[in-house]
Amino acid sequence: MTDFVIKVRNVEPVHVLELKGYLDAHTAPKLEETFQDLIDKGNHQIVVNCSNLSYISSAGLGVFMAFVEDLREKQGDIKFSNMTDKVFNVFDLLGFPLLYEIFKDEKEAVEKFTNAKNN
Repeated sequence: MTDFVIKVRNVEPVHVLELKGYLDAHTAPKLEETFQDLIDKGNHQIVVNCSNLSYISSAGLGVFMAFVEDLREKQGDIKFSNMTDKVFNVFDLLGFPLLYEIFKDEKEAVEKFTNAKNN
């Protein structure tokens, strides 16, 4: 099995999570910890870059569902970018494109946050 790696970058005022590898029941707690840490520090605008995400299970998707309501209550959100077709198909199958904004590239997702803040 492939390892799961999360790289966190600050692209003011957004935090970008670059996910790499397999996000499943075994690795989801690592993502939960990362989200909780960001929220605890007052960071509520998060872009998840999925360009290197090889696989996502329902447990991985559950992490996003667990935190999105809290983030939105704090005027934040989770936006996704750079999904491979394989990962997008899982999101699409479960109706996630109705719940989340998904962008072709990270820059677009970050700009959506900054443009919303300026309006």
